[in-house]
Amino acid sequence: MSEWLHPALWLGLGALPLALLRGRLRQLWQLALPLLVLLMVANLETGTQVTVPLGPLELMPLRVDSLSLAFAWIFALILFLGNVFALRVDDPAQHVAAMLYGAAGIGTVLAGDLITLYVFWEIMMIASVWLIWRSRRQAAYHAGMRYLIVHALGGMFLLVGIIAYWQASGSITFDAVSTGHIAFWLILAGVLVNAAAPPLHAWLPDAYPEATVTGIVFLSAFTTKAAVYVLARGFPGEEMLVWLGVFMILYGVTYAFLVNDIRRLLAYHVMSQVGYMVAAVGLGSALAIAGAAAHAATNIINKSVLLMGAGAVLKMTGTSKLTELGGLYRSMPITFLLYMVGGLSISAFPLLSGFVSKTMILEAAAVEGRGAIFLLMTLAGVGTFMSTTLKLPYYTFLGPDSGLRPAEAPLNMRMAMGLTALVSLLIGVMPLTFQALMPFAVEYNPYTITHLLKETQLLLFTGLAFFLLVGLLGGKNKLSLDVDWFYRVAGQRLMIGIRDQVRALDQQARQRFMQRIQRLGTYTIELRQSRYALRSWSTGSMMLWTAVVLALLLVFGLGRA
Repeated sequence: MSEWLHPALWLGLGALPLALLRGRLRQLWQLALPLLVLLMVANLETGTQVTVPLGPLELMPLRVDSLSLAFAWIFALILFLGNVFALRVDDPAQHVAAMLYGAAGIGTVLAGDLITLYVFWEIMMIASVWLIWRSRRQAAYHAGMRYLIVHALGGMFLLVGIIAYWQASGSITFDAVSTGHIAFWLILAGVLVNAAAPPLHAWLPDAYPEATVTGIVFLSAFTTKAAVYVLARGFPGEEMLVWLGVFMILYGVTYAFLVNDIRRLLAYHVMSQVGYMVAAVGLGSALAIAGAAAHAATNIINKSVLLMGAGAVLKMTGTSKLTELGGLYRSMPITFLLYMVGGLSISAFPLLSGFVSKTMILEAAAVEGRGAIFLLMTLAGVGTFMSTTLKLPYYTFLGPDSGLRPAEAPLNMRMAMGLTALVSLLIGVMPLTFQALMPFAVEYNPYTITHLLKETQLLLFTGLAFFLLVGLLGGKNKLSLDVDWFYRVAGQRLMIGIRDQVRALDQQARQRFMQRIQRLGTYTIELRQSRYALRSWSTGSMMLWTAVVLALLLVFGLGRA
């Protein structure tokens, strides 16, 4: 195995021609390149390591094991499906950014050292922000700038943590980070920014809804899931992650009830589902880590179907607000049905992928005897089903008719949604094949009577509760405040206040200076007019006073060393 066969390298180089290709050639390369990368990932062998010396350091740009391979598989797959969805988008910059973003994601999960990890981490940030800016709206520009600033701060924490870790341990190999050192907290803080853990999460629901219709599919796949991989690799079994993950789940679900924009609602659900993975990493058992990787894979699939459906609605109607939608099942039936596959899957409906992975995490919590964690995760499942699978499709496709009659989504978009939904179905009906791709050989059967009864009862009673309360759960055209208020409003007001104070102090200082200059000028004029200090003296007087001074120096010895 050669380092020149690194999938991220070829994907990054292969992205560049997309800036020049046009028409069918561009579309052909847009599909062929992810398929080639998928083939390269399929040929990676577990145990492969490639090292490159760099001065006193030894980099490891490629390390293949079961954990990194599981994430590389799903990243390569969603890159292909996302490009099918974006096939008709005539925006070379957006396609190049998406490919570079995918290359950086794959490079991150295959990195065997912290320096390589950091380089790909930062490339992810730069490439992803273009998918926000390419929507070419002022709101997107501001959201992209905030996204960039937050992730730059996270990257700074990560870099300082890596340097501290190297100085303390003398190693840059990326394995479990030992506790008891400042590097542990710095690296963890940097990773938690990308994982959207509260209170560092506001960038996600702020920026993702402003991205392009196709760009949000890639955004939901790479950044947060790469962070989950880093947590699974570097921080398995950390107890604080269990409770942080559960808090993320509940926080995201709660806000999903409050927001009116369907893409913002799904963005909060990205955060909520990542919470399951973070909690599983904190549990730390083999079943839990396998569950975290499995749920990352199924969530990428399911969330992509949901965001593709939401993107299709936005593209065909021009709006993504629940209060402006309704009755779209008449004109967009295929989009509606495929969306429901993603919604049911993410709610852990049997025979779909979400059922396989989410029950794996719940089982891990039960096996570890974490009853409270198990119950809170189950409770959050109710919120996921009610908001994503019932509320959103009801007020978008069913419910009160908005009078909108858009055409069905373009063929490539429907094909992308159909293929992604098919992957979800295949995982659901062939869980053992899917589990064989996950890290650690665990014996887990999701289709037990207990699992089936529990999930079915939960979904049925949640559905009943929704239709009893449907009049109260509709979207409200109001702003839902989150912690981003502190830097979007309070922070802005603070900076404006500081700017005004500095400006006032500067103005006062300049006024005082000019007043003194004016007084000095006035005094000088008065002296000149008085003809005292500035009057001219005759040559004889000057000679006389010079002789007097020299005589005094000679008499009193002044000026001796």
